[in-house]
Amino acid sequence: IRGKRVLVTSGPTREWLDPVRFISNPSSGKMGCALAQEALCRGAEVTIVTGPTAERPPWRAEVVPVETTEEMLQAVVARHEDCDVIIGAAAPADFRPVQRSEHKVKKQDATRALDLEATPDILAATASRDSRRVYVGFAAETQETEKHALEKLERKHLDLIVANDVSAAGSGFAGDTNEVTIYSRREQPVHVGCCSKREVAVHVWDAIERCVHR
Repeated sequence: IRGKRVLVTSGPTREWLDPVRFISNPSSGKMGCALAQEALCRGAEVTIVTGPTAERPPWRAEVVPVETTEEMLQAVVARHEDCDVIIGAAAPADFRPVQRSEHKVKKQDATRALDLEATPDILAATASRDSRRVYVGFAAETQETEKHALEKLERKHLDLIVANDVSAAGSGFAGDTNEVTIYSRREQPVHVGCCSKREVAVHVWDAIERCVHR
């Protein structure tokens, strides 16, 4: 992987309801930073597009901070054609309010219903079957993990997808460990038992390198 250009998305995104409230999730960015660090250790040039998080990205990586899913999409679209590997490790918010209030909505004025719309799918918008690039997705599920991961692998035209059950002990958001299964178009699934996210990153990059050198 030495000399290859790598783009990693990391962390959550925020979709604002009004100036003081937003829709988001507990993603810490730890997995994305671990993947970026492992890529750097293998000699790659790394860009990390990160949502709001307290996690400090590797110092040798180019860091592109974003806040909303749309901003993350635009950052990836602007850079992905110059990259050899694109890893979607971020957990973008899946929904955003149809309208954002200019001012804080007072509790007594709020409605019981909130109109939402889907946010853009970043990997689906950029991935293709172009053999010049390797696209890697993540599937954080709470049920039928394998089924949903394989559906995403096909629907988003990915080369690899890393799936985990975030409701299981040791593999949820914001923790230091993870337990995953790596699904590929060309290989049998690789299960990685509960271990540090840096160790998971090693296994993911081993699978990526097999794709790159096939």
